[in-house]
Amino acid sequence: MSTPEPPEHVRSTFGLREVTPVALGPDWDGGWRCGDVVLSPVADHARAAWSAKVRETLTVDGVRLARPVRGTDGRYVVSGWRADTFIEGAPEPRHDEVVSVGLRLHAATATLERPRFLAQPPVAPWVDVDVFVAADRAAWETVPLRSIRGAGPPQSTSPDGQRSIELIGQLASLRKPVETPSQLVHGDLFGTVLFAGNAAPGLADITPYWRPAPWAAGVAVVDAISWGGADDGLLARWDDHPEWPQMLLRALVFRLAVHALHPRSTAEAFPGLARTAELVRMML
Repeated sequence: MSTPEPPEHVRSTFGLREVTPVALGPDWDGGWRCGDVVLSPVADHARAAWSAKVRETLTVDGVRLARPVRGTDGRYVVSGWRADTFIEGAPEPRHDEVVSVGLRLHAATATLERPRFLAQPPVAPWVDVDVFVAADRAAWETVPLRSIRGAGPPQSTSPDGQRSIELIGQLASLRKPVETPSQLVHGDLFGTVLFAGNAAPGLADITPYWRPAPWAAGVAVVDAISWGGADDGLLARWDDHPEWPQMLLRALVFRLAVHALHPRSTAEAFPGLARTAELVRMML
């Protein structure tokens, strides 16, 4: 999805007045490269500013992190745009390496405090962020999606959306209590880890969730098997994660809830999730 070119006053505030923007692909969320800096549109100001502040000083073993570039007035976000250092790379089907990046990243983020915005419920009128917040809660609450009833969420009327809701109910009945503590995790590893040959993997952003680290690994594995062409053995190769089958269950409920609630979901995404659900059931 293309985005408009960053306005001149935004480029100027980030010290990029004389640089011609070049459009990048979806790997940078519709960003524009301006020399060694990427300007990207911001979906949520609080999350973008948080990510920038964390990435400014965070060190992750064996991972190249894009560092934020502050505006001339010190801001991380200017008129709905953020700036980061450009790092070479693109997503590749190196799924085990993606999970490994998550392990190292979450070891580094384990001491971070929970941002206040992660405790906020979805609020009408809904935007993309609210969909993911609601889906995240659905994976963990006793009755999935109960907390959003009456909150004005988008209603799924498509057959695949309804099948997603039915499958959520089935999977939720298989959940058991988990004891692995929550921490700050990147909940969107699949498709956001950038590879450039033999260079260390790169990461341009962190999408924050307050959940157990194995859950974030589970989301990456569910995504890779459902849509990334990963082999089924990926599930077993990471079963040394604590409470792994239960984390995979919650990862599936999360992705199915996103599919049911997001207005841009397509029917083609459901069969992969349904097949992954059958594989996970066999592990229980």
